[in-house]
Amino acid sequence: MRLVVPFTPGTGIDLIARVIGPKLSERFQRPFIVDNKPGASGNIGTLEVVRSTPDGTTLLVTVNTLVMNTELYPKMGYSPVRDLSAICQTSVGQLVLVTGSQSRITDLKELISYAQKNPGMLNYGSPGAGTPHHLATELLKSKARISLTHVSYRGTAPALTDLLGGQIDLMFLPIHVALQHIKAGKLRALAISSDTPSPLLPQAPSLRSLNLGDMNVDMWYGLLGPKGLSPEFVRSINEALKSILAQPEVAKAFESQGMTPQHSTPQAFQTLIEADAKRWGNLIKTQGITAE
Repeated sequence: MRLVVPFTPGTGIDLIARVIGPKLSERFQRPFIVDNKPGASGNIGTLEVVRSTPDGTTLLVTVNTLVMNTELYPKMGYSPVRDLSAICQTSVGQLVLVTGSQSRITDLKELISYAQKNPGMLNYGSPGAGTPHHLATELLKSKARISLTHVSYRGTAPALTDLLGGQIDLMFLPIHVALQHIKAGKLRALAISSDTPSPLLPQAPSLRSLNLGDMNVDMWYGLLGPKGLSPEFVRSINEALKSILAQPEVAKAFESQGMTPQHSTPQAFQTLIEADAKRWGNLIKTQGITAE
């Protein structure tokens, strides 16, 4: 059994596979091997799973960029809604909107007010065009009707360096990346991506507090397979993961990458995939976002 990870080793997606793989192996008495197939924002590994035989030997561990890629890469050769079988959501990861401690912006409402009065004067970073961090800010721009200038980087590290140095004004960061800098007084938390505040940052309001509609921009992760998997196989893996994701050591491992275990039924996961594909697809089209 292969758990295809369409990203490099060391990522949160990779960690999920390496945590659940041995536990699935123990449960089913057969090896579950992690196979990293990075490239093209996850499309290379995903396409390999799409094209695989639906016999349960090739599965996909991925993140919500899966549905964002539909509009960003119209020639990618598959539909995440139609060409994959949803098995189980595994976890969620919160993003936190932050600014440098030296910034004039001290809270979320001040950010919106300043941006409305000074269109285009504030800039924001992301680890790349089309990433969840980028699209989360574009959703905020669209809902709040503000203008912010995007600065795209090759990865989180250089963007964070410039944020700490004051070269960019704000950005969304995974909570586990931002937290140490917030505690050190180098970054200021403006908002959390979830519908409710995080116990790790109780002082940071949720984006929902803006009363601008659906502003939940949490990252989600999950397990899928090629279209045509048998319902019995999907159910057996889903039930196994329900037990695995409830184990304290799994929660502790996920926490190191800013994730919280979250189990779902296959039907609920499919509904989430379809809803997010529509939501992010509409945003990408209306905002004119490209992967360049």
